[in-house]
Amino acid sequence: MEIGKRIVVVGTSGSGKTTFARELATKLGYPHIELDAIHWLPNWHEAPLEIFRKRVAQLTARECWVLDGNYSKVRDLTWGRADTLVWLDYSLQLILWRLMRRTMRRIFLRQELWNGNRESLRGAFIGRDSLFAWAITSTPRHHRDYPRLLAQEYAQLRVMRFFSPRAASKWMKDAHAKQ
Repeated sequence: MEIGKRIVVVGTSGSGKTTFARELATKLGYPHIELDAIHWLPNWHEAPLEIFRKRVAQLTARECWVLDGNYSKVRDLTWGRADTLVWLDYSLQLILWRLMRRTMRRIFLRQELWNGNRESLRGAFIGRDSLFAWAITSTPRHHRDYPRLLAQEYAQLRVMRFFSPRAASKWMKDAHAKQ
């Protein structure tokens, strides 16, 4: 299956957006853009909005790319410039299981994510800004907002919505770059 040149991968935290996008970019020979790596500065500080938007605008001005992330503050740049959107819309149960595995691995291995940042037990599990609280609250919001946005403001996008990792993997296996 021939796919576009500018692809956005979205989904709840823990759905596997970055892994999927990185693999797809490698397969297609496109640059991979990870929004988290642009957004998070050292010590978990957010990049100022104007700097974040400027950097995303520069990266999405390229001819082809695979980008992952759900940042609404740059959606006009990412979704607006994309031709294909891949939505990893997995069950909350699967997402939470994956998020738990990934988070524990990152914590115990002290894996650096972006700009010296590492996950912690406190950040992952405690407070309303925890990864798990975010996953639980953002999933229904995506289900409410994405279909409307995709039908109205971003109707130009070819949407590939997957409800299982198996379906997403099969699609990726059959995908090839547009000539």
